Amino acid sequence: MDHTLTAWLFPAITLVAGIAIGFLIARFAPNAAPNRTQRQLDEMQERFDAYQSEVVSHFNTTAGMVKKLTQTYQDVQDHLADGANRLALDELTRQRLLAALHTEESSDKRERLTPPRSYETPKDYAPKSDDVPGMLDESYGLKKPQAPL
Repeated sequence: MDHTLTAWLFPAITLVAGIAIGFLIARFAPNAAPNRTQRQLDEMQERFDAYQSEVVSHFNTTAGMVKKLTQTYQDVQDHLADGANRLALDELTRQRLLAALHTEESSDKRERLTPPRSYETPKDYAPKSDDVPGMLDESYGLKKPQAPL
């Protein structure tokens, strides 16, 4: 009996010691896999945050530039209209110049799309005429017997 206890006790103690040593090595090793993975995850999160802030900055700058462009365009339109009012020799020329300015503004507007004329849903089968048997008919696809010659 003493021999079987030693045969079981030694492997059990070795197993417990191996688990403890493995746990300590995994816990305190500088390049352990969980720590490296966590560092990589943190680096990716930092890069993603930097990218998001760069995108927000880009769109804010773009919005500011578009606003400035719109204001400049409006200033040019006002300048042209003022010039037409001041520099036109007669009323007819002034009216033509102002009409040309307003025509260009209205031509920039987009056309509206017209809705479809039919609101019928599309079919997932081919329609058939009334004199042709449907696919669920017993005689569908069968050839008719020919009369002997």
